[in-house]
Amino acid sequence: MQTIQHPTILTPSFFEKCSTLTITSELLGKLLIYNSPQGQVGGYIVEAEAYLGQKDPGAHAYQGRRVPSNEPLYGQPGTIYIYAIRGFYAFDVVTQAAEEPQGILIRGLEPAIGIAQMQQNRPQQPDFNLTSGPGKLMQALNIHDTSLNQLDFQSSPLKIIADQARTPAKINFSERIGVRTNNDWSDHYRAYVAGNPYVSKMRKRDYDRQHFGWKN
Repeated sequence: MQTIQHPTILTPSFFEKCSTLTITSELLGKLLIYNSPQGQVGGYIVEAEAYLGQKDPGAHAYQGRRVPSNEPLYGQPGTIYIYAIRGFYAFDVVTQAAEEPQGILIRGLEPAIGIAQMQQNRPQQPDFNLTSGPGKLMQALNIHDTSLNQLDFQSSPLKIIADQARTPAKINFSERIGVRTNNDWSDHYRAYVAGNPYVSKMRKRDYDRQHFGWKN
């Protein structure tokens, strides 16, 4: 795919129009791009997790926690929230109105733009391991700090595109990965494109090697 010159960017209204769970599944197939110093890189979102704010024991804002590091969560819908966890960086997009700290973790991308550069950013990785996880995709994009925090997709080099999306043939839902909560919060907060090999923890026997889980 050629670089995107004049992208139609998702607006803040997209991220507050309905529930965070619904937005999570609607993000699947959207094209995420990063205009990095080395050139444009990016791919299609294939996996995402919802975090429902102050009531969600898996969320960074659980029980109203508010510190400088998670302040972006309290921003306008569409705000970028990058944070360090377990030695890598991860990327959330804020949903719902300001002061309602809900967000969606982007967990997996299918590379589509600047693939050679992404491979240089994560050298000697098997193809499907390049971006199949939140830390992996941030390394492949070459984002290694929180300097984009509190920006939105209109003002930052990181963008999610409204058009040029792909349509999943099937969307599956499951419990979130690596998040330990009680049973009330264990299911259905992770959405992913069924059969796409860039989904983290996808078993090889479940790969759709012909269509990668897309309708188009």
